[in-house]
Amino acid sequence: MALTKYGWILGLITICFLVASFMNGANDVANSYATSVAARTLTMPQVGFLSMITEFVGAVALGNRVTNTIKNGIISIDRFEGNPGSLILAMACAEFGNASWLALATSVGYPVSTTQSIVGSLIGVGIASGAPIKWDWDSGSVSQVAASWAIAPVLAACFAALVFATVKFGILERRDPFKNGMMAIPIYIAFTCAVLALFMVVEAPTAPSLEEFGAGKAVGIILGVFFGMLILAYVFFRPYLHRRLVKNDARIKFYHIPLGPLLWKENPPVYFPARADGVVVIDYYENAYNSELSSSDSITKTSDSSDKDVATGDSSALEKANPIVVPTAVARNRIISPEERFLAPTKHLSVVNPSRLWGFTKWILFQGVTRDCVSHESAALRDTHARAKRYDNRVEHLFTYAQVLSAMLMSIAHGSNDVANAIGPWAAAYSTYKANAVATKVPTPVWALVIAGFLLGAGFWFFGFKIIRALGNRITQMSPSRGFSMELGAAITVLLASRLGLPVSTTQCLTGATVGVALMNFDVKAVNWKQVLFIFSGWILTLPCAGLLSGLVMAMALNTPHL
Repeated sequence: MALTKYGWILGLITICFLVASFMNGANDVANSYATSVAARTLTMPQVGFLSMITEFVGAVALGNRVTNTIKNGIISIDRFEGNPGSLILAMACAEFGNASWLALATSVGYPVSTTQSIVGSLIGVGIASGAPIKWDWDSGSVSQVAASWAIAPVLAACFAALVFATVKFGILERRDPFKNGMMAIPIYIAFTCAVLALFMVVEAPTAPSLEEFGAGKAVGIILGVFFGMLILAYVFFRPYLHRRLVKNDARIKFYHIPLGPLLWKENPPVYFPARADGVVVIDYYENAYNSELSSSDSITKTSDSSDKDVATGDSSALEKANPIVVPTAVARNRIISPEERFLAPTKHLSVVNPSRLWGFTKWILFQGVTRDCVSHESAALRDTHARAKRYDNRVEHLFTYAQVLSAMLMSIAHGSNDVANAIGPWAAAYSTYKANAVATKVPTPVWALVIAGFLLGAGFWFFGFKIIRALGNRITQMSPSRGFSMELGAAITVLLASRLGLPVSTTQCLTGATVGVALMNFDVKAVNWKQVLFIFSGWILTLPCAGLLSGLVMAMALNTPHL
């Protein structure tokens, strides 16, 4: 085979593909779960476990079986016709630039677009090799990618704010928010499932286009999912919520939902009951300011009454409370770091002692999902959180279920779509190497999708905490109702942008949705604008940095003197 001498390049691009998939998971998977962690709906270990499943399912079951190796046609493939070895080199350099930038961005906490990272890498390779680049305004062009920096967050902010407005004025600030929430939550769950079903039908790479599928079938699926989930929610979910939140039955857990109507009984048959004296609803507004200092002067008089009313379940007084309440920085139980938990107990032992080696092994395996991603040390951020109005914890609890559902389905969709960002250049090099000819559309081996799907989840498991922190409480005060609105608003934006042919990033959509919901506090100071600018700078840097890394390597490889 004429290309056998380039086997070493294929080996290098394989390594870069593995790193890119891992870092894709460490950076981009957090988009789906950041609000759930920040709102205390899910813990990091729970999210780590769920992401391993959802990303794998999305990549393997729904991932594209035919990969467009040149993302969005951003560079012309004609430059490499008749020279397959150069294409293998170009794809290796693009994969290197993509993996390197994602690793660097994740290390500093930049939530960047993995799609735009690979696009930037291909631009750099195109410039270095002299391949024509699509600059003009066209589908997937560089100008459209740049425009998405503003289009995506603005659209997502509007949709998320609209969703939260229905929740805020329709439930949270009504005379009896808990009663209204109990009546409305099945509708919100059904609507969420319908929107995400449409997302899967239209956006899954294995699905036909909406025109091919037919608008009638799509509408039928949406309505079928909506009314089907609405019936299930009223039959099974409402009895569960009534038993847990009205009867305050701490024995009932989510796995008792299948009992459905039986939970209406005074003494229902409960399998594997939890402790009867357990916590029914946690405090979703627990002070995240991680300080042991007490500052009683920093709390207003209004907060005393509103906090008391929330604790007693009387949420009507919340409507009269001043929303600008600075919480007291009371002493909190400090969360033990992975180093203290796994390494410190055996630090005095020899480095070859089995106990110390076992502690180090546990630190490697679990350090990513045992870190505190909710607390912070910033007094300024504490004041930003204080400007968000607080609502009844029981009402917030109602939205945790819809929030988890939307996060899981968004993660599946991410696995199905973004797996191509890492696997595309590798698939081009691999198929070109095997066929000894330039390949632009190639079959993606299922085993490669399996590896990529696993690495997406593994990347989040080990390093996802960095982006969870950046997209969570560091922007604004989170709660389940707000997180649900953000995720649904972002999903709607991605759907609409896809139909309009606009290249948007889920990272950009979620950031915009977060800001949009935060502004529904009607106070611009309820947003940490420094963090927003930090995230925005990451978007701006992605194209040039990824392009520079791949372009420099490509230029050196093409112009290196040799014997």
